Amino acid sequence: MDISAKRTTTAASRGAADGGGATRKVLVVDVGGNSVKILATGQSEHRSFPSGPKLTPKHMVSGVRKLAEGWDYDAISIGYPGPILRGRPIAEPYNLGRGWVGFNFARAFDHPVKLINDAAMQALGSYEGGKMLFLGLGTGLGTAMVVEGIVEPMELGHLPYRKHTYEDYVGEDGLERHGKKKWRTYVADVVKRLIAALEPDDTVIGGGNVKKLKVLPPNCRAGDNANAFRGGFRMWDEERSRTRAAIPTR
Repeated sequence: MDISAKRTTTAASRGAADGGGATRKVLVVDVGGNSVKILATGQSEHRSFPSGPKLTPKHMVSGVRKLAEGWDYDAISIGYPGPILRGRPIAEPYNLGRGWVGFNFARAFDHPVKLINDAAMQALGSYEGGKMLFLGLGTGLGTAMVVEGIVEPMELGHLPYRKHTYEDYVGEDGLERHGKKKWRTYVADVVKRLIAALEPDDTVIGGGNVKKLKVLPPNCRAGDNANAFRGGFRMWDEERSRTRAAIPTR
């Protein structure tokens, strides 16, 4: 297993401090199409290992347990790249292996576990108050709203747009198909439409491809992938226990 460790950004470090609450030490697992990244309360560097189309939940659990050796934690947050209902995956992830739906993560880890959509976890970590819209530019288009501390994952990327969907134009495939210049135009248009429809107080654009924007759309601020860790810590904060997508699976 190819393991790497990277120092977290300021946002993640703040999350480690404010995020497990005083009552729990939390291990946050961010499952992505290219890598699985983890960070625990009190740690300043996250660790990671490659994922990919053959990664099953059993492989993920085994990899995380080995990677987290030496870290102290008593609860786990998992950011999952797919829809979550009542704390459980309801569809297999697009870029990973099979077997995620119906898998008992709490039993496999032998710890209390909360699952949340990965975009929603980053949204929760990006939240500063009011009504916030989060748009994650990555493989697809991750979307979530946070209103008064309650995060609601959304599937806005699948709504019709032009001849296909929002995701087809602003996701990774759209970037490769149309080129960076045209892709930026589509991103600006999609963001403008969603802001007009949802009327948020604050709009955050995150995900791995936000750095490919030359300028941010009006009234938006850039997110940080490290905010996913901050969101994972916040999931166990008692004041945020109303998070709809973060129901314990144990």
